[in-house]
Order: sequence, then structure tokens, then C-alpha cells
Amino acid sequence: MSTPIPRPGAHLPGPPQSVDPEKIHTEVDGLLSRLGAVEPDPDDEHGVGVIPRKAHLLEKAHDVLVEALATVDKI
Repeated sequence: MSTPIPRPGAHLPGPPQSVDPEKIHTEVDGLLSRLGAVEPDPDDEHGVGVIPRKAHLLEKAHDVLVEALATVDKI
């Protein structure tokens, strides 16, 4: 007696999703390449304002990866 194992995301409506690794790689690389270009404002003598801007870019890259993993989990 063999019971079929449901696939993750099989219960979700809509067409099956796919993930393009090259697109994800390009998008994350683009975000990470912008980290070096973040410069402190002239009024920010200690460069403290750089940290939140870099954190924002890292968070966006993280979101791209999390979304890709969630999509793969549904396939």
C-alpha cells in the first residue's frame, strides 16, 4: 500500500511557478555591487548614515533570495 506524498505548493492555485537562477544571480549581484557606491553625506562626519543605506540594500538582496527559495519550495 503506497500513499502518494503531496508536493509542496501543489495545493496553491494558478500555474506552476519557476525560478530562473541566472535572473536571481544577476539581481542579487546588482544589489551587492551598489554597496561600494554608498558614500556618506557631506554633513555626516562619522559616516553613520551609510549603515542604514547599506542595510537596506542587503535586506533587498535577502528578500530576493527568500522569495526564490519560497518559490522553489512550492515547485
